[in-house]
Formats: sequence, structure tokens, C-alpha cells
Amino acid sequence: MGTRAGGRRTGPKCIAIVGPFASGKTTLLEAILARTGAIPRQNPVSSGNTVSDHSPEARAHAMSVEATFATTDFMGEQLTFVDCPGSIEFAFEAEPVLAACDLAVVVAEADEKKIPALQLIMRKLDDLAIPRILFLNKVDKAIAGVRETLKMLQPASSVPLLLRQIPVRKDGIVIGSIDLALERAYIYREYAESEVAEIPGDDKARELEARFSMLETLADHDDHLMEQLLEEIEPPKDAIFDDLSADLRAGAVTPVLIGTAEKGNGVLRLLKAIRHDAPDVEATRKRLGAPDGQTVVQVMKTIHTAHGGKLSVSRVLSGQLADAAELFLSNGDTAKVSGIYRMLGKDQSKLTSAKAGDTVALGKLENVKTGQTLSSAKGGIRPLVTLEPPQPVFAFALRPKERKDEVKMSAAIQRLAEEDPSLSLRHNQDSAETVLSGHGEMHLRVVRERLEGKNQIPVEGHAPAVPYRETIRKGTQQRGRHKKQSGGHGQFGDVVIEIKPLPRGSGFQFSDTITGGVVPKTYIQSVETGIRDYLKTGPLGFPVVDVAVNLSDGSYHAVDSSDMAFQMAAKLAMKEGMAACSPVLLEPIMKVEIVTPSDATSKIIALIPQRRGQILGYDARPDWPGWDVVEATMPQAEIGDLIIELRSATAGVASYKAVFDHMAELTGRLADEAMNANGKAA
Repeated sequence: MGTRAGGRRTGPKCIAIVGPFASGKTTLLEAILARTGAIPRQNPVSSGNTVSDHSPEARAHAMSVEATFATTDFMGEQLTFVDCPGSIEFAFEAEPVLAACDLAVVVAEADEKKIPALQLIMRKLDDLAIPRILFLNKVDKAIAGVRETLKMLQPASSVPLLLRQIPVRKDGIVIGSIDLALERAYIYREYAESEVAEIPGDDKARELEARFSMLETLADHDDHLMEQLLEEIEPPKDAIFDDLSADLRAGAVTPVLIGTAEKGNGVLRLLKAIRHDAPDVEATRKRLGAPDGQTVVQVMKTIHTAHGGKLSVSRVLSGQLADAAELFLSNGDTAKVSGIYRMLGKDQSKLTSAKAGDTVALGKLENVKTGQTLSSAKGGIRPLVTLEPPQPVFAFALRPKERKDEVKMSAAIQRLAEEDPSLSLRHNQDSAETVLSGHGEMHLRVVRERLEGKNQIPVEGHAPAVPYRETIRKGTQQRGRHKKQSGGHGQFGDVVIEIKPLPRGSGFQFSDTITGGVVPKTYIQSVETGIRDYLKTGPLGFPVVDVAVNLSDGSYHAVDSSDMAFQMAAKLAMKEGMAACSPVLLEPIMKVEIVTPSDATSKIIALIPQRRGQILGYDARPDWPGWDVVEATMPQAEIGDLIIELRSATAGVASYKAVFDHMAELTGRLADEAMNANGKAA
């Protein structure tokens, strides 16, 4: 008997369901819930009535747009499944979820186009050291054999994909599976438990070959099993199951089970593998470095409900949690639990307490955010998870259609950002725009739909303003005189300034060469203030940069001169002088780093010049087989919807990072369009 795994881990478990878009994750969750009796029947995704389709946005777009939690019971044990979105635009939803999960079920299919997306998911699981099972879905529609499919999928996984089942076919149709560890066949029945059967004679040789291959992989981590194989000794079944459990928990292998979630096929075997092989909360607590001996809670998601207020879906990593319990955040702040709930999609059932391993929703933790760690220890403990959202790749400027909704919209966006920490909101001082940024066009479309639907705030969105600047090509000298008499004290200010261009990136420089006190020192600062105020909007309508101004001469009046008079004189001199300095528009140029599957690199390189970009080079992405990194410079004006084209060319997986590089002159039609859009005639 094997002892490496140390037996089955009991107690509540939390399992993330992940996989590429449209691989069947939501369908699998429905099948699991139906098989365990949590829901009366399995609803097809096309019905828009699944547990994960509880939001209008998910139903409207036929895709998961947020993590969905569902707790059920199987053979006396509590299992919480989390259906994580498959689209890269909503991938950040899984970050705080995965950290607190014991196991991930990766749903995949025999589709070569989805391998890059699968690789992204597998790399994230590697980074977080999450054990995983791969559920090879839609085997009834696969043309290739499962072993050929695994060879195709293996590059996406850093550890061996270990085939645990092979299909049974009749007249070319998959009718069941053979469990290689149990050496037993299971004949599928739609939406029902499979029928146990003897292995068909025609499949016996294929089963023996596949089983030996499985044992060889297990023997890489078990010297005793290796000796048995070399001596052609049949290892005991319990030792094989022990190796399967130990290697899964250690992350040494990814067991592969097969089925068709849409028909409920293979689901029971998956559930039994999870029950027998999955690690428990103790392993997760050790992986996160959480202390024992106290209550520790990790927040996985924030939800604002229409009637129940704020819910913090959390994993209890250790200790006991009672309603009304006081917990401490890492910064020492306190949070009082107001309600503990078991989750089944949008439905909740109230509990009196929760124990280690439970995944529950906690009510009204108003000062608590997704990803934070709570503890019963006074003063709190260090955060167990660090959330780092990827750089946004799409943005739009947002405003309510009615001004009276501005405060309401701001509060609603703050709530949405609490639910989705990957959203970022900023106010652009130059354009007076509220700019919302996220991870793709669909990501922000869903946000807008939630504002208009859930929050009843009609909004308008458009591409954010590009931060154009202007500068000058030559210098000049200009006098500015402000003189006004209107009874009593008048206003008098007189300045002579020299305007010169500076090298790109120098900003603004002010100096004075006043002699003889023709402009008193008390007014020199006023002259600079007036010049800086003018530079906020130059002759082309944009902020002015890379200009030097020297105050060389002027005059004053002992009674009528004032700070304001010299500010006005400076503005007049700048207004008249700048027009004679050959003003020119500048546009920001960004340095862009695009990551793409290698088979799409040529497409990416071809589209860069179409957006006025310049290719700097490309190379293999370090430690990412089958991926490249393309570097280029590109005007910021061309980057706004770049991600849509990148994703279209790469089956939805490419992304990019952009940082400011330099400002470059913009002339001709594009400059005219920029000025006209800004309300200035060219």
C-alpha cells in the first residue's frame, strides 16, 4: 500500500473551474450541481438560465463575466466550485479566487486554436502553485484520439499531462470511458450515472498500453513503482491511487479525465477524483503562509447586491467564524461580520457559523476589499495575497447623459471598481474627462451596461482625448503693454520678452535679464505667472511645452502698476509673440511591447505600420514556448482600439504594455483633425 499521499483529505474544499473561453466551464458547473442534487436539472448554457448566468450581462453576451460561487455536497463532503470567466478580458476575476482555492479543474477541448489561451491559464496556475486536474471536454465531438490531443495540448503545460481515462467507442462514437487506474469501463448515460462494465475485448490492448504509459509517468516520482515496472510486477491499485494523489497535490503531474459536460458524461468520475485526490485547506494555508491557531479569512470577491448590500465572498483558512465576529485587517482596522451565507450563484442561504475550509459570503464588511486578509489576531496579520492588475489596454471617457447624475455615477463606478479591482478610474485635468480603463472593449462594455442597467444611469462614452501638446520652431521678441484707465487708480504693466524654442522634453524655462529696476522685482514673479497661465492653451489650442521665455525689458507706473497688470501684459506679449514663432503640434509617441503567439507574429508586424508605428524588433518571449514579443513605437492616438485588432488576430490572447517614449511633431491632415476636434481652426 502506498503512503506518499497520506490518505484522503476530508473537509470542505474549494475548486476553481478555469479554461479558455467557450470550453464548457459553465456547462460543467451545471452538470456538477445537477449530479450532486444542488439544482433539480442541468440547464443548457443556451437557455440563459444557468447558475453562472445570473447577471443580465452574462445572459446578453452568452459568456461568464464574473466569478460565480456554488457550494454543494457530494458523498458527505462539502465542495465549493468557482466558475471563472474564460475571456482574457475578465481573467483578473480569477486572481483572488485562485489564491485561496485548493485545486483547479482546467476545462479544455481538442482545439489547437485555444492552446495559447490554455497556456496563459496554466502559467497562472504555475505562478500560484495551484494543483490541477484537466477535464478534456467535448470528447464526443473530437476527431483526434485523446492521446494525440494530449500531445497537442502538452506544450501548454509545464508538467506532464497524465491520461487517466481513455474513451470507449462504438461505430466511431464515444459511448464511455475506461479508468486506467481502476481498469474498469464506464458506459455513458445522458444526465445519469454511467453504467459500470467490463473493458471491451477490442479495447484491452489499447487500455494496457495507455495504463503502462500512466504508470511510467508516476514512476518518475516513485522509485518502488519503477522497480515493480522493471520487474514486470503488477503494482497494487491502492498504491497507484496513492501515487496519483501525491503527484497531483505536489503539482508534479496534471491528471486528465475525459467527458462531455453538456450530457453530464464523465462528471461523476471527476467528482470522485476531486474527493479522493484534491488537497485540503491545510495545504492551501501552508502554500499561502497563513498562521494557524487563529481565525484567518481570505476575501476572494466583492459583490454589491440589490437588496442585501455588500457581500465579501471569502475562504476561511483556519479557525472558526461566527456571525457578528470582529476581525482585523492587515492595517489594524476592524471589520464586524454581519451575516454568513452559503452561495449558489445569486442565491444565498444563511448560516450561523463557518469553519476552516468553508467558502462563504460575509455581510456588510464595508471597509474590506477583494484580496485582503482578515484575522482574529488584534492588529491583523500580513496580507497573504498581493493583487497586481495588468496594465489596462482599453479606455473610454465617460459622462452621464444628465448632469444631475454625476455624483450618482461616481458612486456607482466606485462600487463597480470594488467588485472588479482591475478597473481603473482617473480624472484627466487637461480634458476634464472621467476616464475608465480596463482590459478590453467587452470588459468596458459590460461596465457601461451595469451602469445603465443595474444602476439606472444613462451614460455617454467616447475615446479619451489624446494629450497633444504644442511647441515652437523659432524665436521672437515681443512687447506686451496692458494700460487701462477707468477712474481712480488705473492699470499699467509693460514687458518685453524673448521667446525661444528648447530641445524636446525640456519643458518650460523662465528667466529675466532686467537691469536698472525697469520692472521691479516684486512684479517679475507676476510676469512668470502670466506666462505660465498663457502656456496652458497656446495658439493651436493645446498646452505649450519646450519653450524658454526671458523677461528683458519693460516699464512700470508707481501708482497704476500691480501684479494683475503685469500678468495681463505678459499674456498679451505671449499671445502676440507665439503666433510669430511657427507653432507646431506635438503628439505623444508610446513604446509598445506586444506579446503574441508566434503563429500570429507576422500579422502583428503587418498591422503596426498601418497605425503609423515603427517596428523596433521582435524575439521569442523568454520561458514562453510558442510566444513572441514585438517591440515598436506608435502614436498614442493610434493605440486607443489597438487591443481589438490584436485580439482579433490572435484568437483573443494577445496583449500589450505601453509607456510614454517621446513627443513628435504632427503636421498636415492629422494635425488639422486634432485641432478641429479640440475646437480650434487650423
